[in-house]
Amino acid sequence: MRVLTLSLAALALTSSAAFAASIIDNGVIQLGVDDFGQLNIDGGVPSPVDGTTEVGLRFLPSGNEATSHGCLCEGWGVGIADTMEFGFANNDDGVSGLSLVSFGSTASTATSVVEMGTSLRVTHSFGPAAETPNLYRVNVSIENISGVDINDLRYTRTFDWDIEPETFSELVTHAGVETTTALLYSNDNGFNNSNPFAVRNALLAPANSSFEDSGPRDHGSNFDFGFGGLMADDTYEFDIFYGAAGTEAGALAALGEVGAELYSLGQCGSDPEGLGLNGCNTFIFGFSGVGGAIVIPDPTPTPGEVPIPAAGWLFLSAIGGLGALRFRKSKAA
Repeated sequence: MRVLTLSLAALALTSSAAFAASIIDNGVIQLGVDDFGQLNIDGGVPSPVDGTTEVGLRFLPSGNEATSHGCLCEGWGVGIADTMEFGFANNDDGVSGLSLVSFGSTASTATSVVEMGTSLRVTHSFGPAAETPNLYRVNVSIENISGVDINDLRYTRTFDWDIEPETFSELVTHAGVETTTALLYSNDNGFNNSNPFAVRNALLAPANSSFEDSGPRDHGSNFDFGFGGLMADDTYEFDIFYGAAGTEAGALAALGEVGAELYSLGQCGSDPEGLGLNGCNTFIFGFSGVGGAIVIPDPTPTPGEVPIPAAGWLFLSAIGGLGALRFRKSKAA
């Protein structure tokens, strides 16, 4: 657990922008989305166990909060390795190198558009996943507005699990690490700085590996991506998923519905099987469109197919035994 601190510089940066942060939900999943596309904002109802009014990621059937306790350690960063230019937004470390272009929201959606100098425009579009009520999809688009080609585009997402009712005592699972070609580095340290060029260190589980039910401890996930070249005026797109289910089986089914290629699960330390015991839920943080293989197939198989149990897919993903790679790169309109 880390106590939230803001430097004077961070406060000045934040206060200069118009606050439009929003708490959104689809009736099952609730997110607190800040202006720059990071999670964790104040203004929610008190959570059922710790009574926090800060909202990051909540499972509304239980009301359990999963990320805003202790420190507001959820955020992202973008960078260009060619020039080492970077920008990041994380409410534990503040905002650096980014300027707000716009933020808008409805009851269930939110869209943040920011720019990193005159080089990149980054859009995070939050909306309920059409495939399952247990996930929110965040479509991320990174547009090269510099006028010159970029050789080495980077993106980071950092996430600290703080899961009620056993806050600061989580079990964490990573899957899809070995088969995700755009993943440069991963660990279980949700306290890492979201600057994609910052120093990294793991906490408990080995870095750059898939693992199951590491803990219990106060930890999370950090994923650093390298998307390669991005030509002038081109855009790279991928998806992030946030969500939860009453059980681990329900969480894995939701990930299968959206074809996730890489994910982190957070669970109570007392419920390693994810059965929903003691008021616990399984929380989800995942990705697709990052050059990986689909970790869990669609849970609704075609006639004649025999679905493999969830535990089997966790094992196969850990040894890199699944399907073809998938990249997505689109030309800007």
